[in-house]
Amino acid sequence: MPGLLGKKIGMTSLFNQDGNLLPVTILEVGPCKIFSKKTKDKDGYEAVQLGFGVKRSKKLNRGRKVFFEKLNSEPVKVLKEFKNFSNLDELNIGQEIGASLFTEGEKVTITGISKGKGFQGVMKRHGFGGVGGTTHGQSDRLRAPGSIGQSSYPSRVLKGTRMAGRMGNDKTSIKGLKIVKNKC
Repeated sequence: MPGLLGKKIGMTSLFNQDGNLLPVTILEVGPCKIFSKKTKDKDGYEAVQLGFGVKRSKKLNRGRKVFFEKLNSEPVKVLKEFKNFSNLDELNIGQEIGASLFTEGEKVTITGISKGKGFQGVMKRHGFGGVGGTTHGQSDRLRAPGSIGQSSYPSRVLKGTRMAGRMGNDKTSIKGLKIVKNKC
């Protein structure tokens, strides 16, 4: 399945044929311009490099400026490679691909950056239940993680122990989402 670049515009809800209310996310997908094609002979793998968005040339470093000047193209915000295009021979550098690539009802995988939540405790970050009761002077243990290590053996805190820390702002994917409407 091919891929495209886009950005989230917002959310709304629509009614389906059965009259049920569906929550939907509105995405601006494409137009994505093809900047380069990778071939097995030259690069060792097959892929298409797509660009999305507009970026001022003042904000680019020298390497990116040279790259876009060689192609006689406007700079873009995002450049990504997609390895799964089946019609690689039909695509040309400079060609634009849009949302017409997808059809209504098709299942897609969406990848993006999750919301950053900052530094969070173990109850919010890992779903801990809390330690101790609310009476007998134990009110300071309500949202605490409890014991994190051993006393005698191995006398240390094991790597990967779930603790408080930064949450969110990670790359996440959601598979199997259906395209409800496609306005090209």
